[in-house]
Amino acid sequence: MSVFDKAKHQAQEAAGKAKEALGRATNNEDLENSGKRDKLEGQAKKTGQEAKDKAAGVVDDVKGKFDGGNR
Repeated sequence: MSVFDKAKHQAQEAAGKAKEALGRATNNEDLENSGKRDKLEGQAKKTGQEAKDKAAGVVDDVKGKFDGGNR
């Protein structure tokens, strides 16, 4: 995962947490739910990117075995 993508996902997650807390503090259910949605979306993107990176690593390992380790 690129540093930029990681920072972007973390920022989205942090913004979602802040919106959720603000919504809870002001008794604004719509804002709270929007924050939860943003937080979960950031977490899902981060998890998806990590899975993609792991899959790419597995593919590279398999290719290395077929190449005889000569890359």
